[in-house]
Amino acid sequence: MKGTILITGGAGFIGSHVVRLFVTKYSGYRIVNLDALTYAGNLENLKDIADLPNYIFVKGDITDEKFIPELFNQYKFDGVIHLAAESHVDRSITDPLAFIRTNVFGTCNLLNAAKNAWKDNFEGKRFYHVSTDEVYGALEFDGTYFTENTKYDPHSPYSASKASSDHFVRAYLDTYGLPVVISNCSNNYGANHFPEKLIPLAINNIKNKKPIPVYGKGENVRDWLWVNDHARAIDTIFHNGKTGQTYNIGGNNEWKNIDLIYKLCEIMDRKLGRAQGESAQLITFVKDRAGHDLRYAIDSSKLQSELGWKPSLQFEEGLEKTVDWYLSNQEWLDNVTSGQYQKYYEVQYTER
Repeated sequence: MKGTILITGGAGFIGSHVVRLFVTKYSGYRIVNLDALTYAGNLENLKDIADLPNYIFVKGDITDEKFIPELFNQYKFDGVIHLAAESHVDRSITDPLAFIRTNVFGTCNLLNAAKNAWKDNFEGKRFYHVSTDEVYGALEFDGTYFTENTKYDPHSPYSASKASSDHFVRAYLDTYGLPVVISNCSNNYGANHFPEKLIPLAINNIKNKKPIPVYGKGENVRDWLWVNDHARAIDTIFHNGKTGQTYNIGGNNEWKNIDLIYKLCEIMDRKLGRAQGESAQLITFVKDRAGHDLRYAIDSSKLQSELGWKPSLQFEEGLEKTVDWYLSNQEWLDNVTSGQYQKYYEVQYTER
């Protein structure tokens, strides 16, 4: 396989796993990782591949109308895997305009640059937009699942911005013939997750004997997927997915938030040599999030039956691996929680 692939948001949680997979699996690809290095972008996530010959990092903003077309002109991309996004729901509630700028305008800026760079000669090109299951809204406890045909019903500024970007991607297919694919994924967990999200936050707080905040009564349900399995799904869809199609990616693995936290407390007590039940005393229920969706659950049967992907890990095994990673990477966690990681990379980046 040969070509130059742009991966946006590649220094973030999911993006870094995708970048690593593509760089190490496909030596014929030149992978350009574009990231603005905001609070969630961390090049420490990729230090193990930083010097590989088919990897290039570029610091830049997807909303920059001048810079993005210049980047396409410079590298002559054959494909785009677009993961860059503002993604934390709480932050979207306090600053919705930031989510509109990045998730909506940034996506449109990339779409336009791809359309103009490829100039209607779309053979061998692909624009892959990575979205979220949150665009579908919420499910009741009725055994139903999100499918690729579920109507959009976003409830937060974050999910509304992602829904809007999904619509623009499809509009560029219908209007200009741009060869696009979209995937909508459930909650991810694993190594390098920024510790404002539930699982790494809980692990860090349990280790340091700090309160574990749980929204409402902890009854909200999420479908969890190991991040490495998401990266494999993206690889599969990018190479084998049908143009114009949407693929849902899920772990078929629903957990109530409170049950997940109790499981983490159990694992942490065992690994830290604490008495069982000690860490659970740190659980603190807090005021529920505004517009908090009750339940997410993904039906990924289309992806499994058509493209042959399936999750590789059961949740308990993946959770054990995740806890082990955080306990073995205290320096990474300290750098992230202190903000020190951002100081390491306050430099100018140039083409290799």
